[in-house]
Amino acid sequence: MAQPAKGPAHAEGPCSTPPDTTHQVHPVDEKLPVSRLVPAALQHIAAMYAGVVTPPLIIGQAVGLDTAGMTRLIAASLLIAGCATILQTLGIRTFAGNRLPFVNAASSAGITPMLAIAETSSTGHQLPAIYGAVLVAGVFCLAVGPFFGKLLRFFPPLVTGVVITLIGVTLMPVPVGWAQGGDKHAADFGAMKYLALAGFTLVVVLLFQRFGKGFVKQIALLLGLLIGTLAAIPFGMADFTALRVAPVAALPTPFAFGAPEFQPAAILSLCIVMLVLMTESSAGMLALGEICDRRSDGQTITRGLRTDGIATLIGSVFGGFPTSAFAQNVGVVSLTRVRSRYVVAVAGGALLVLGTFPVLGAVVSMVPMPVLGGAGIVLFGSIAVSGIRTLSEAGLDDSSNIILVAVALGAGIIPLAAPTFYADFPAWAQTVLGSGISAGALVAVLLNLFFHHLGTRSRHAAPALKSS
Repeated sequence: MAQPAKGPAHAEGPCSTPPDTTHQVHPVDEKLPVSRLVPAALQHIAAMYAGVVTPPLIIGQAVGLDTAGMTRLIAASLLIAGCATILQTLGIRTFAGNRLPFVNAASSAGITPMLAIAETSSTGHQLPAIYGAVLVAGVFCLAVGPFFGKLLRFFPPLVTGVVITLIGVTLMPVPVGWAQGGDKHAADFGAMKYLALAGFTLVVVLLFQRFGKGFVKQIALLLGLLIGTLAAIPFGMADFTALRVAPVAALPTPFAFGAPEFQPAAILSLCIVMLVLMTESSAGMLALGEICDRRSDGQTITRGLRTDGIATLIGSVFGGFPTSAFAQNVGVVSLTRVRSRYVVAVAGGALLVLGTFPVLGAVVSMVPMPVLGGAGIVLFGSIAVSGIRTLSEAGLDDSSNIILVAVALGAGIIPLAAPTFYADFPAWAQTVLGSGISAGALVAVLLNLFFHHLGTRSRHAAPALKSS
């Protein structure tokens, strides 16, 4: 019988030395070659970009900023997102940064409360009031972050699911208004040309999502914005003013929109939102830790939340908004299995560059409102779907939980269904309850306490984390 061929001289044998695995690099700390690093970073930028520019677009429109102001606001949002993401992924010793492939940027959760602040503030004091509240919310996050692990049990999936669902639902009137032209006072608001352009953009996004493959499918939203804008040009519906007036390069100016003003009701509203964002960030870190096989402990959560607080605090100075985790990028890591934090750090660096060159931000601000409306329906609708997905895992077979969700959602939808419902309430109550997100979150937390914590032990409450 033929003998098996002998292996090479260095083949393993009884006396061979086993391979050295003591210095293997964890996938989170792996430094990929440029050929893999750049495409992976581009995927993260594609997933996050629309979400990063959404808060400045909505808030800027609401307070009546001109083209230059909008460009400055978008650039500041990109810059803060880049700094926060780099700090989160690379970290500063044991002080800040969870050192995971974690994206931080302005969260859509703060949009509705900030719109409520703008509506209850006089002209010229809207952004100062918003930034005063953002500043205090950042300090609040820094103060509460080290102890937040013990508070997580008051924000189980039942509560966070309600809040995330309300974020998507209460923001839906925004893209609908964009689809109608954006300016409610214009004579042609709601004209068929606007609705047709919005519908065309939505169809383009759906077609890319249905027939696109890989990276093309992931950037379906951006491709819809690009093609929708190109389609608007022949009809004179695209405005290129921003490109002409925006400086090529500039750094954000501290307090460019006025010195911060501190209104108690506005501060309370955004501190509540900050608690929700901290819950969202904590959940993202826990999920990402499992995906990356590097479990997030109390110290990791603390460093991550400290980064949120720093970014929110600095953002209030330069024109940013409350900062939190971007769930869509957690999905990118899960989908691609590329777990290197350096990939996300490079994506953060790209955001930093985009924010330093306002002319690049101006490209976004020139997208016609109807185009944003068509794409926004997908964007905000997907946020609501994320909340529904969270609720589906929150034990809705329990009648108490069904009542909790029903009442909290009802409280959150009241400002949307009846905008004047709280017209006779005190100003502070209008600011807090006039935001569907704040109102729904308050009711959800209180009912969770009532059903699952007072005199009983919750079966659905999230376990407290070990705090550092």
